[in-house]
This record gives sequence, structure tokens and C-alpha cells, in this order.
Amino acid sequence: MIDLELLALLSAVGFIAGFIDAIAGGGGLLTIPTLLATGLPPHIALGTNKLAASFGSFTASLTFYKKRLFDPIFWWRSILFTAIGAIFGTLLVSSINTLWLEKMLPIIVFSIAIYTLFSKQMIHTDGNLPRKDKALDRKQAGQGLILGFYDGVAGPGTGAFWTVSSSAIYKLNILLSSGLARSTNFVSNFCSLVTFIYLAQVNFMIGISMGIFIMLGSWMGAHSAIKYGNKFIKPIFLTVVIIMSLYLAYKAW
Repeated sequence: MIDLELLALLSAVGFIAGFIDAIAGGGGLLTIPTLLATGLPPHIALGTNKLAASFGSFTASLTFYKKRLFDPIFWWRSILFTAIGAIFGTLLVSSINTLWLEKMLPIIVFSIAIYTLFSKQMIHTDGNLPRKDKALDRKQAGQGLILGFYDGVAGPGTGAFWTVSSSAIYKLNILLSSGLARSTNFVSNFCSLVTFIYLAQVNFMIGISMGIFIMLGSWMGAHSAIKYGNKFIKPIFLTVVIIMSLYLAYKAW
């Protein structure tokens, strides 16, 4: 059984993470450390996070699709290779020794937080999709496979990586990059979740409870993203993440 106060805390973190993730990506930087801090084994924490995150990424991706900021037909190759990468990444992480994973996750989380702190997104104003050619096909396949695999192995910051890399590779404006990021993030979340369920590494009570609040936060965040940026969220977001990752590192090392 789950303590009600703990469930309330996880729900609150889920709402904040969903809101942040829908705008800038990186919600997993809050949810995974929080799940690990509750004492869940690393594999169960990752699987449970995929269940919760799927609620939010689906809500955000649907919102961007309805706003015509994501074209699934144009990006079908990105979707396909993201799914393939996510499944292979999840199968790999499921075979990693738990003690090794406990030591590595804080380092991964902290490294991504530092990357996010110093990264500068390339902002473009062009609202058009890139021209279709063989080079675009290779870019979509490569980007989808790498980021899908990463999301299957770890996950924190995947949405932010999608946004930054899509803006750089395809010269998309921030809204089109975000629409692609939220949608492919849902694909990798869902494929990874199905794999974790098959491996019996998901806590459904925590995942669903947290996921409902992530979904609410994502709905608000996705609608706010059109009007607001992530500058006012970034300092608080990074401070919390760095503190929590240091705490996890202290426990693991």
C-alpha cells in the first residue's frame, strides 16, 4: 500500500513535471529522481515513470496535433525509428545490474541538468516544414533511432533533446520543434512502457495516480507554450533537479 501523503507528493511533482515537459521537455528530470527517492528499485522506477509520462506526452502531443503543429504523415519515419529505438533501449536497460543502474542514474540526471543549463536553443522563425529528400529521410531515421534508444535506456530530458536537435537539424521554429518533440516522446514513452509491462516492471498504482496529474499539467503547459517560453521556469526547474540528483548520488555512492 502507498502512503497517502507520499501519493500526494508524487501527484504534485507530476503536475509540475507535466507542465514543464509540455513547454520545454525534461519533465523526467523531476519524476525519475522523485520515484527513486521513494525507494522504488531503479527498473521499477523507470517503468513506472514511463506509465506516468505516457499520460502527459499523449495529452501534449494531441494538443499540438489539434493546433496543426505536428504532421504525423510527414514525420512517419521519425515515429517508426523512435519506436524501434525505444524498444531496444528498454530491453537493454532491463538487463543492466540494479546496483550499477543506481550509481549511473544520478550521473545521467545531473549531466543532463548541466547540459540544459548551458544549452542555447537555436530559434528559427520559419513556419515551414523542411523539403523532402533522401537526406531528410536519413536525418529522421537517425534522430528517431538515437533519441528513441536513449528514452528507452534512461529518458530524462528526451523532450528537450528532441526540441533542440529538431530546431538545429531541420531549421524548424520553436512551436514546430515542440510539436515534433511531444509527439515522438509519446511514441517512445508508449513503446518503452509496453516493454516494461511485458517485463513486469511497472507499479500501476503510482504510475496512474502520477500520470493523471502529469496529464493535467501537460494540458496547461501545452496551451501556455504558444504564449510563453521556458525562461521563467528554467532556473527553478534546474535548481530542484540538481539538488535531487546530488541527493540521489549521495545515497548511491
